[in-house]
Amino acid sequence: MPRGRRSKTGTKRRETRSQHATEASNAELDALIQEATADAYDESEQMTGFHRMLDENLGLRLDWTDDNQIAAIGTRGKSSHRIAILDLPLPKPPPEGAE
Repeated sequence: MPRGRRSKTGTKRRETRSQHATEASNAELDALIQEATADAYDESEQMTGFHRMLDENLGLRLDWTDDNQIAAIGTRGKSSHRIAILDLPLPKPPPEGAE
């Protein structure tokens, strides 16, 4: 059942389940980001924190690209390739936690 919330103008608006789920997912994502970057003093340390968290929680081999981006290591036969994780396409349907 949709929940009611008041908008900034004070009028009541309806919130759907998907909106509520998105807010919960965003809160979870914020918590994960905070955990990965908690003790980071600069961008380099933040990237290292993200690398560590992804490496511990994803079923991928990770490394760094030449320009210091986090990369997944893909293999086909005897060949291996580094692909920046931001360039990886998500499978359809996306895996749990892809948001």
